[in-house]
Amino acid sequence: MTNYEEDLQAAYDEGLDVKEKVLKSNATALISDNKVAINTRAASTEKEKTCALAEERGHFHTSAGNILDLSIQENQKQEYKARLWGYNNKIGLNGLIRAYEARKFTAEEIADYLNITEKYLMEAIECYHSKYGVYVILDNYAIMFEPCYAIIKYFDFK
Repeated sequence: MTNYEEDLQAAYDEGLDVKEKVLKSNATALISDNKVAINTRAASTEKEKTCALAEERGHFHTSAGNILDLSIQENQKQEYKARLWGYNNKIGLNGLIRAYEARKFTAEEIADYLNITEKYLMEAIECYHSKYGVYVILDNYAIMFEPCYAIIKYFDFK
């Protein structure tokens, strides 16, 4: 089963009905109640569909109502929460560490390892940067976001 097929199964298990179709909208995907439409014009590869589905699942778990108008601050907050849910579901800080441990260092290598697009990876790192600041410590790793993205494994010699 591919990564996308696993995500489709997870969505189904959550009660979502996912369809792939050409949408009039330029959106990659849309959700209404428990129905998700993935725009095959905007998301044609499995990686693109996986990333789009992750965000829509995030909306399902975190959002309420019509939030299409992103000029409204409350809608922006809900959009952020949904995207963060998707990033954590598909990547997470642990995913970044797993990629590092697998010796994946470039954006292309990390994205391929995590079965996501490079664009989605970069958006996630930007989101994590805004959430955590310059760096975050997890277990024996420092994940740096400034001055550039890097992971440093450290040892406690106490």
